[in-house]
Amino acid sequence: MKCLGLIGGIGWESTVLYYRLINEAVRGHYGSLYSARLILNSLEFQRLDTLVQDNRWNDAGAMLAEAARTLEQAGAEGIVVCSNLMHYVAEQVEAAVDVPLLHVGDAILKELRAARVNRVGLIGTKFTLEHDFLFERPAATAGAGRRRLPVEVVTPESAELPELDRIIYTELCQGEVREASRQTLLRLARDLRARGAQAIVLGSSELGLLLKPDDFTQPLFDSTELHALAAARWALEGK
Repeated sequence: MKCLGLIGGIGWESTVLYYRLINEAVRGHYGSLYSARLILNSLEFQRLDTLVQDNRWNDAGAMLAEAARTLEQAGAEGIVVCSNLMHYVAEQVEAAVDVPLLHVGDAILKELRAARVNRVGLIGTKFTLEHDFLFERPAATAGAGRRRLPVEVVTPESAELPELDRIIYTELCQGEVREASRQTLLRLARDLRARGAQAIVLGSSELGLLLKPDDFTQPLFDSTELHALAAARWALEGK
Protein backbone atom coordinates (compact mmCIF):
# COMPACT_ATOMS: atom_id res chain seq x y z
CA MET A 1 0.00 0.00 0.00
CA LYS A 2 1.03 3.63 -0.41
CA CYS A 3 2.26 5.73 2.50
CA LEU A 4 0.06 8.61 3.69
CA GLY A 5 1.46 11.78 5.22
CA LEU A 6 -0.92 13.33 7.75
CA ILE A 7 -0.76 17.01 8.67
CA GLY A 8 -2.41 16.91 12.08
CA GLY A 9 -2.63 18.58 15.44
CA ILE A 10 -5.21 21.10 14.16
CA GLY A 11 -6.59 20.08 16.58
CA TRP A 12 -5.22 16.77 17.77
CA GLU A 13 -8.65 15.50 18.87
CA SER A 14 -9.70 15.16 15.24
CA THR A 15 -6.26 13.84 14.23
CA VAL A 16 -6.92 10.88 16.52
CA LEU A 17 -10.11 10.21 14.54
CA TYR A 18 -8.20 10.23 11.25
CA TYR A 19 -5.56 7.85 12.62
CA ARG A 20 -8.17 5.42 13.94
CA LEU A 21 -10.44 5.51 10.89
CA ILE A 22 -7.61 4.98 8.39
CA ASN A 23 -6.16 2.08 10.37
CA GLU A 24 -9.58 0.49 10.84
CA ALA A 25 -10.17 0.67 7.09
CA VAL A 26 -6.84 -1.01 6.35
CA ARG A 27 -7.45 -3.74 8.93
CA GLY A 28 -10.94 -4.24 7.53
CA HIS A 29 -9.45 -4.70 4.06
CA TYR A 30 -6.57 -7.03 4.91
CA GLY A 31 -7.55 -8.43 8.31
CA SER A 32 -5.21 -9.77 10.99
CA LEU A 33 -2.57 -7.33 12.28
CA TYR A 34 -2.39 -5.09 9.23
CA SER A 35 -2.22 -1.34 9.78
CA ALA A 36 -1.77 1.70 7.58
CA ARG A 37 1.55 3.14 6.48
CA LEU A 38 1.37 6.62 8.01
CA ILE A 39 3.71 9.50 8.76
CA LEU A 40 2.28 12.18 11.06
CA ASN A 41 3.47 15.78 11.21
CA SER A 42 1.59 17.23 14.18
CA LEU A 43 1.58 21.03 14.15
CA GLU A 44 1.44 23.40 17.11
CA PHE A 45 -2.21 24.42 16.94
CA GLN A 46 -1.97 27.58 19.06
CA ARG A 47 0.64 29.08 16.75
CA LEU A 48 -1.40 28.21 13.65
CA ASP A 49 -4.65 29.47 15.17
CA THR A 50 -2.99 32.80 15.99
CA LEU A 51 -2.08 33.21 12.33
CA VAL A 52 -5.63 32.36 11.28
CA GLN A 53 -7.22 34.73 13.79
CA ASP A 54 -4.88 37.51 12.60
CA ASN A 55 -5.93 36.76 8.99
CA ARG A 56 -2.34 35.87 8.10
CA TRP A 57 -3.39 33.13 5.71
CA ASN A 58 -0.25 33.25 3.61
CA ASP A 59 1.84 32.55 6.70
CA ALA A 60 -0.55 29.80 7.78
CA GLY A 61 -0.31 28.28 4.32
CA ALA A 62 3.48 28.45 4.45
CA MET A 63 3.38 26.55 7.74
CA LEU A 64 1.30 23.77 6.20
CA ALA A 65 3.36 23.77 3.00
CA GLU A 66 6.52 23.22 5.02
CA ALA A 67 4.79 20.40 6.91
CA ALA A 68 3.84 18.79 3.59
CA ARG A 69 7.39 19.08 2.24
CA THR A 70 8.73 17.43 5.40
CA LEU A 71 6.27 14.56 4.97
CA GLU A 72 7.19 14.12 1.31
CA GLN A 73 10.89 14.05 2.16
CA ALA A 74 10.16 11.42 4.82
CA GLY A 75 8.52 9.16 2.24
CA ALA A 76 4.85 10.14 2.14
CA GLU A 77 3.23 9.41 -1.23
CA GLY A 78 0.06 11.42 -0.58
CA ILE A 79 -0.79 14.29 1.79
CA VAL A 80 -3.86 14.45 4.04
CA VAL A 81 -4.64 17.73 5.84
CA CYS A 82 -6.59 16.62 8.92
CA SER A 83 -8.72 19.76 9.06
CA ASN A 84 -11.54 21.20 6.96
CA LEU A 85 -10.64 24.81 7.74
CA MET A 86 -7.04 24.51 6.62
CA HIS A 87 -8.12 23.38 3.16
CA TYR A 88 -8.49 27.12 2.60
CA VAL A 89 -4.75 27.03 1.82
CA ALA A 90 -4.92 23.75 -0.11
CA GLU A 91 -3.47 25.28 -3.27
CA GLN A 92 -0.45 26.55 -1.35
CA VAL A 93 0.12 23.06 0.04
CA GLU A 94 -0.32 21.40 -3.36
CA ALA A 95 2.20 23.76 -4.93
CA ALA A 96 4.83 22.85 -2.33
CA VAL A 97 5.01 19.12 -3.09
CA ASP A 98 5.14 16.71 -6.01
CA VAL A 99 2.85 14.14 -4.40
CA PRO A 100 -0.95 14.53 -4.46
CA LEU A 101 -3.00 16.31 -1.83
CA LEU A 102 -6.11 14.25 -1.06
CA HIS A 103 -8.72 17.00 -0.74
CA VAL A 104 -11.60 16.69 1.73
CA GLY A 105 -14.01 18.34 -0.72
CA ASP A 106 -13.41 15.62 -3.30
CA ALA A 107 -14.14 12.93 -0.71
CA ILE A 108 -17.41 14.62 0.28
CA LEU A 109 -18.48 15.25 -3.31
CA LYS A 110 -17.97 11.61 -4.32
CA GLU A 111 -20.37 10.43 -1.61
CA LEU A 112 -22.91 13.17 -2.34
CA ARG A 113 -22.97 12.15 -5.99
CA ALA A 114 -23.42 8.49 -5.08
CA ALA A 115 -26.39 9.47 -2.89
CA ARG A 116 -27.73 11.82 -5.61
CA VAL A 117 -27.65 14.76 -3.21
CA ASN A 118 -27.05 18.20 -4.73
CA ARG A 119 -28.32 20.56 -1.99
CA VAL A 120 -26.67 20.20 1.41
CA GLY A 121 -26.81 21.90 4.77
CA LEU A 122 -23.25 22.68 5.84
CA ILE A 123 -22.30 23.01 9.52
CA GLY A 124 -18.78 24.16 10.43
CA THR A 125 -16.70 27.07 11.65
CA LYS A 126 -17.76 30.63 10.91
CA PHE A 127 -14.88 31.05 8.47
CA THR A 128 -15.67 27.85 6.57
CA LEU A 129 -19.34 28.76 6.26
CA GLU A 130 -18.74 32.35 5.21
CA HIS A 131 -16.09 31.53 2.61
CA ASP A 132 -17.56 28.29 1.26
CA PHE A 133 -14.24 27.03 -0.15
CA LEU A 134 -14.70 23.28 0.37
CA PHE A 135 -16.43 22.87 -2.98
CA GLU A 136 -14.22 25.09 -5.14
CA ARG A 137 -11.13 24.16 -7.15
CA PRO A 138 -8.71 25.88 -9.52
CA ALA A 139 -10.03 25.97 -13.07
CA ALA A 140 -8.68 23.33 -15.44
CA THR A 141 -7.21 26.07 -17.65
CA ALA A 142 -4.38 28.09 -16.12
CA GLY A 143 -5.38 31.66 -15.37
CA ALA A 144 -9.10 30.94 -15.65
CA GLY A 145 -9.83 31.49 -11.97
CA ARG A 146 -11.79 28.96 -9.95
CA ARG A 147 -14.55 26.52 -10.78
CA ARG A 148 -17.48 25.60 -8.59
CA LEU A 149 -18.22 21.93 -7.91
CA PRO A 150 -21.87 20.95 -8.48
CA VAL A 151 -23.16 21.33 -4.94
CA GLU A 152 -25.65 23.89 -3.63
CA VAL A 153 -24.87 24.80 -0.02
CA VAL A 154 -27.26 26.04 2.67
CA THR A 155 -25.65 27.40 5.85
CA PRO A 156 -26.98 28.44 9.27
CA GLU A 157 -28.06 32.05 9.74
CA SER A 158 -25.19 34.46 10.45
CA ALA A 159 -26.42 35.07 14.01
CA GLU A 160 -25.76 31.38 14.79
CA LEU A 161 -22.14 31.34 13.63
CA PRO A 162 -20.44 32.73 16.78
CA GLU A 163 -22.07 29.97 18.83
CA LEU A 164 -20.86 27.37 16.34
CA ASP A 165 -17.30 28.69 16.71
CA ARG A 166 -17.62 28.61 20.49
CA ILE A 167 -18.74 24.97 20.46
CA ILE A 168 -15.99 23.90 18.06
CA TYR A 169 -13.05 25.83 19.51
CA THR A 170 -13.76 26.01 23.25
CA GLU A 171 -15.43 22.62 23.64
CA LEU A 172 -14.71 20.08 20.91
CA CYS A 173 -11.10 21.14 20.27
CA GLN A 174 -10.61 20.75 24.02
CA GLY A 175 -12.17 17.28 24.03
CA GLU A 176 -15.40 18.41 25.71
CA VAL A 177 -18.68 16.90 24.50
CA ARG A 178 -21.77 18.58 25.95
CA GLU A 179 -25.40 17.58 25.48
CA ALA A 180 -26.58 21.19 25.34
CA SER A 181 -24.26 21.83 22.40
CA ARG A 182 -25.45 18.67 20.67
CA GLN A 183 -29.02 19.91 20.95
CA THR A 184 -27.98 23.27 19.49
CA LEU A 185 -26.48 21.57 16.45
CA LEU A 186 -29.52 19.33 16.02
CA ARG A 187 -31.71 22.43 16.01
CA LEU A 188 -29.52 24.02 13.34
CA ALA A 189 -29.74 20.85 11.28
CA ARG A 190 -33.54 20.89 11.49
CA ASP A 191 -33.53 24.51 10.34
CA LEU A 192 -31.34 23.62 7.35
CA ARG A 193 -33.64 20.76 6.45
CA ALA A 194 -36.62 23.15 6.56
CA ARG A 195 -34.74 25.39 4.09
CA GLY A 196 -34.41 22.59 1.58
CA ALA A 197 -31.22 20.75 2.53
CA GLN A 198 -31.39 17.12 1.40
CA ALA A 199 -28.57 16.12 3.74
CA ILE A 200 -26.27 17.53 6.41
CA VAL A 201 -22.50 17.81 5.91
CA LEU A 202 -20.36 18.16 9.02
CA GLY A 203 -17.77 20.60 7.70
CA SER A 204 -15.52 20.76 10.75
CA SER A 205 -13.22 17.89 11.65
CA GLU A 206 -14.30 17.90 15.30
CA LEU A 207 -18.08 17.78 14.80
CA GLY A 208 -18.09 14.00 14.49
CA LEU A 209 -17.17 13.89 18.17
CA LEU A 210 -20.61 15.32 18.94
CA LEU A 211 -22.99 14.20 16.19
CA LYS A 212 -23.71 10.73 14.82
CA PRO A 213 -25.91 9.47 11.96
CA ASP A 214 -28.50 8.13 14.41
CA ASP A 215 -29.10 11.71 15.57
CA PHE A 216 -30.64 12.65 12.21
CA THR A 217 -33.63 11.76 10.10
CA GLN A 218 -31.92 13.01 6.92
CA PRO A 219 -28.58 11.65 5.62
CA LEU A 220 -25.47 12.80 7.49
CA PHE A 221 -22.09 13.13 5.80
CA ASP A 222 -19.23 13.44 8.29
CA SER A 223 -16.34 15.06 6.42
CA THR A 224 -13.73 13.56 8.74
CA GLU A 225 -14.97 10.02 8.21
CA LEU A 226 -15.37 10.46 4.45
CA HIS A 227 -11.93 12.06 4.10
CA ALA A 228 -10.17 9.41 6.18
CA LEU A 229 -11.85 6.53 4.36
CA ALA A 230 -11.10 8.07 0.95
CA ALA A 231 -7.44 8.40 1.98
CA ALA A 232 -7.38 4.77 3.11
CA ARG A 233 -8.88 3.60 -0.20
CA TRP A 234 -6.30 5.63 -2.10
CA ALA A 235 -3.48 4.07 -0.08
CA LEU A 236 -4.87 0.57 -0.59
CA GLU A 237 -4.83 0.99 -4.37
CA GLY A 238 -1.11 0.34 -4.12
CA LYS A 239 1.75 1.70 -6.15
